[in-house]
Amino acid sequence: MTILVDDPLIAGMAITRPLPLHDSSRRLRELYPECPRVYGVAVMGDLSRRRWWPLSEVLTTDRLQTMFDTAAAETDSKVAVSQQLAATLAHVVLGRVVPLLVLEGRAWDSGLENLWVHVDSEGAIDWVGVVDPTLRALPDDSYFGGRPGMRRRHSAQDRIVALPSEAALTTWVAHRSHRALEPLFDKLHDVSDGALSVAAMWHIVGGAVVSASTQVPLLAGSSELTSMRRGQAVLDALMGFGAPVRGATRVCAGKALLN
Repeated sequence: MTILVDDPLIAGMAITRPLPLHDSSRRLRELYPECPRVYGVAVMGDLSRRRWWPLSEVLTTDRLQTMFDTAAAETDSKVAVSQQLAATLAHVVLGRVVPLLVLEGRAWDSGLENLWVHVDSEGAIDWVGVVDPTLRALPDDSYFGGRPGMRRRHSAQDRIVALPSEAALTTWVAHRSHRALEPLFDKLHDVSDGALSVAAMWHIVGGAVVSASTQVPLLAGSSELTSMRRGQAVLDALMGFGAPVRGATRVCAGKALLN
């Protein structure tokens, strides 16, 4: 039996103008109603900013060092802590947007300057928000009536724009995510005294893309083929940008995905 969780942060959002991102995030939250913050993002304009901070502050403050030191105090493995934080950063930047990409052919901007994170009472990241709610979508997106080339009169106000193709969309997601994760991983490498290589962090990113691409069709009942194709396109683009995200073959739900 599905347990519907009434999350206070989500319930407290003050949405004055519903946008396509609100609809997409609601559908993503419904994939895992027991933990509604796992998928989707918040729009920062809808929220009180208590316990929220810009992800870019990782680069200019001691926030990441504090997170690392807190976790390291509970374990004797700096490698394990580095892996955990790398996985968190990968999920914040790319692991959250890939589910929307593979399910609906839409994506928010995963650039560093667009992302904020919410932390719990212990300082751990538990939700993500975006400053600019504009979605990039495929030309046959349902918003445009499912017809390539059609433009809705209020698409700019509704904060959704069409990119010319799936290749353009997946490359844009990979580019924005790569630009965000590259300095974050360099910072993590510094605060951890090199406990985990940057290449290993990128391999964690590859795993996050594979995980999202295989889990979402199982939860949504959507096309596995489409999901895998889009996930692979993101991995291909990341490799093209110099990010070593590919490694061993992983088998999930009877389908093989390379990362």
